This record gives sequence, structure tokens and C-alpha cells, in this order.
Amino acid sequence: MSKMINGFMLVDAPYSALNNAGTDAGDRTDNIVRVKYIQKGRDRYPYVSGQALRYWWRDTLKEKFGWNLSPISREKKIAFTAANPINYEDDDIFGYMRALKKNDGGTVTRISPLKNSPLVSIVSQNPTNDFGVMARHYGDPVPYEHEFYSTVLKGIFSLDLNSVGVFSSVEKTGYKNMYPELEKIAEDESLEKNEDGNFILNKEIRLKRAKDVIRILPYLKGGAKLTSHLTDVVPKFIVLCVIDGGNHIFMNIAEEKEGKPNVNLDVINENLTEYEDIILSKVYIGIMEGFMGDLKSEIKKCYDDNDEIVIGTVKEAIDSFSTELDRLM
Repeated sequence: MSKMINGFMLVDAPYSALNNAGTDAGDRTDNIVRVKYIQKGRDRYPYVSGQALRYWWRDTLKEKFGWNLSPISREKKIAFTAANPINYEDDDIFGYMRALKKNDGGTVTRISPLKNSPLVSIVSQNPTNDFGVMARHYGDPVPYEHEFYSTVLKGIFSLDLNSVGVFSSVEKTGYKNMYPELEKIAEDESLEKNEDGNFILNKEIRLKRAKDVIRILPYLKGGAKLTSHLTDVVPKFIVLCVIDGGNHIFMNIAEEKEGKPNVNLDVINENLTEYEDIILSKVYIGIMEGFMGDLKSEIKKCYDDNDEIVIGTVKEAIDSFSTELDRLM
């Protein structure tokens, strides 16, 4: 049975420039910093790239939970990690690719058990142009410009629980995780080897890594322009559950309604009914009081009588959900 964590989150960005695109060659001056955005027709939707979100995630795991991050090496135009998911948690969770010499095992890759979308604005935006000046020197001041926006960003993520701490040597791109040196480490660490030839970390380590990935979200931090546009990137709304399958059942629950972000409870209800047969855990909904008006009270009114829906603050929902993994891993 496939066991996949499904997560949906909203990040409040009230005056932010969390991920910038640099300068535009077509601008009238060469010192305007643009934000990243997706264009749909004439509408622009600011976003934070999936890579940037993963950087925040990995960096916060190191700082808060003391993850031992894999060292990075660089050769000419390529960079790679140690490709050792046994000793380095991020090589396990975030995946890797490394080209070894043929005698050392050849190219090894690992599909990341953690997958995530970019964080994309729910409503279209015309970013504000802010003018600044550097004047702490003699002579004429130096003017510059940058963009920022006020919006709510939405994103989804999943974590494949069956893959956490499980390492394959199948000769297939994304699945050949192992090589002779790593197999020697696995044997020295007394890793279990199953009938499919996969090496498996002990349950306590696998469980801790999976829990850490989710439990870090109330402490998530990062982003550009924090000196002048400090933004709390901790999710203000989150939905979590474990399903049997790889699709994301909460992808479309947020929408633009009358020019404002909206969480559509009818869509949530429909998905809970349609996919009842593959939902393996309770569904946990966390929301900060006052975020998006009366949304929290509306959700409580809708689900108070449903024992399979757990509602609380973002941290309460995440902490409660993490205890479900004791049963499911």
C-alpha cells in the first residue's frame, strides 16, 4: 500500500518580495529589481519558486532540529552532495544525483520523497514599485527601485512515507540510490535488507525524519528582502492527511473570489467524500485565528460534528497529525 502525506498550505504575504527575478533587460533603468511572477493572459501572479521553498525547508531543519546536512562539492560547472542518505537526512528526504566513476558505481540518483509546488498568489497582482535611495556617502544619492506585493500564496506538498529511509539499487534513473561504498556503510550500520534488495533504516530513524519534515513547518523561515519587508512565512492555514496514492486531493481548494483569496469548503467536502476510500488518516486542518476573516469559525461550524476532521491552530494540527505517523509507518 502506498502511503503519501498530502499537505496544502497558505502563506500570508502582506508586503513582501520573497523571491526576486533580478533586473529586466527591457527596463528604463538597470537598477529595478523585479519579483517573480506567472503570467496568465494579462494577469500576473507573484510566486516563490519550488526550489526556494525547499531551501527554506532544508535550512530550517538544520537550524531548528539539528539536521546534519550533506556536504556539497563542486567540480567545474557541476555541484553535488555526498549522496549518502544513511548519514545525511537531507540526502534521504530531498534526493540527489551524483556521477561517480564507472568502477565506483556510475551515476546514482534518488527521487526526493518530499515533493512540493511553488507558492503562487491566489489573486492576480500588479506589484508596487518602491523607490529607495543610497545616501550614506558624499556626493549625489544613488536611487534604485524594487517591486513588492500584498497577497496570500498557496502551495501543496507530499511526502512518500514508503520511500523515507528506504534505498534501492535498481538500475533505473531515480531508483539507483546505492553504490559499493554506500552498501559498505549500510552493512556497517546493520541496515535491514528486504526481499527486493532494498536497504532500510530502522523504524525509529525513518519515523523521526518523516515527523521532522512536517513538524518544522510552524518554524519555517526564509525569503528575500527580509531587511525591509520582513515576512513570516509560517503557514497560516494548513490541511494534512495520509492517502493511499500519489495524487493531491487538496490542490484546488483555494480560489479567487471577488478579488480576494477564498478557501472553498464545498470543494473540500467533495474531495473528502470522493476519496474517502483512500484516506488512511484523519484530516487535520490548522488555521490562525483571524486569518481570512471568519474562515476558522466557518470551518469549525462545518466540521465540529465530524470525528474524522481535527481542527486547531496550525501548530496543534501539525503536532496532532505527526502522532498518526506512529501508526502508519
